[in-house]
Amino acid sequence: MWRAGRRHFAPPVRLKWEVTPEEKEVFANQARGDLAKLFFRHHGRNVYKWMHYLEIYERHFAQFLNTPVKMLEIGVFKGGSLEMWREYFGDDATIFGIDIDPDCANRVRPPNQVRIGSQDDPGFLRSVISEMGAPDIILDDGSHIGRHQRTSFDTLFPMLKYGGVYVIEDLHTSYWKKWFKGGYRRSGTAVAHIKEMIDDLHAWYHNHPTTTPAKDEIGAIHIYDSIVVIEKRQKHQPVHIRFGSEP
Repeated sequence: MWRAGRRHFAPPVRLKWEVTPEEKEVFANQARGDLAKLFFRHHGRNVYKWMHYLEIYERHFAQFLNTPVKMLEIGVFKGGSLEMWREYFGDDATIFGIDIDPDCANRVRPPNQVRIGSQDDPGFLRSVISEMGAPDIILDDGSHIGRHQRTSFDTLFPMLKYGGVYVIEDLHTSYWKKWFKGGYRRSGTAVAHIKEMIDDLHAWYHNHPTTTPAKDEIGAIHIYDSIVVIEKRQKHQPVHIRFGSEP
C-alpha cells in the first residue's frame, strides 16, 4: 500500500478502492490459495495489500515453500506483512525488513529482523545483505519514489540469488507527481525503468546501449496492474534451431 513516512495519502484519482466490512467478508469467503486464506485470517499487526496482489504473490513465491528461503522486504510500516510472510514460509525462512522510520524496529517479532535505514543508501543495503545472506526474494514496498526504487534495484539485484525474484509494488504511484515525483511517461519512475528493462531484454536484436542487467540476467518480466515480478536467471545468446526434412 502506498505511503510516505508515517502518513497515508489519498490518491489523486477519485475511485472507490477501500472495501466495506461487508465486502471484506465476501472476499474472505471467496479466498482461494493458501496465502489468500492466511491473509484473511491474520489477526496480528496491520497488513495492507491490494487484493489482486495475493494471487500474484502465490504464483511466484510458492516455489520457495518448504525451503530455507531468504526474503528482504523494503518497507515495514505496521509490521503485519513480515508476520504474514513468516506464517506463509515457515520457521526455516530468513525474513528481514528495512524501513527509514525508527519506530519500525519495535514492530517485529523474532525470528524476523528489521534494520533501520534508507533504501536510497547503497552502503546500508549492502550491509543488510551481508548480515542476512543473499536473498531469494526482494520485495520493494518502500517510498515508491523512482530514484529510491532505482537505487535499491541497482544495488540489490546483483546480490539476489539466481532463480530469485525481485518485486516492485504499487507501480501506479509512478504516475502521481505530487507525492511520488511521478507523471505519465515521465523518465526516472519505476514504470520508465521497467520499460528500459524490456528494451534491454531484447538487446540481442538492436544496437543501442543497455542500462539494466536484462540482457544477461533477467529471464522474465511479469507485469501486472501496479506490480512487477522480475526473475533473475543466467542467460546466453539466443539461438534459432530448425528441424525437419522439408527444404
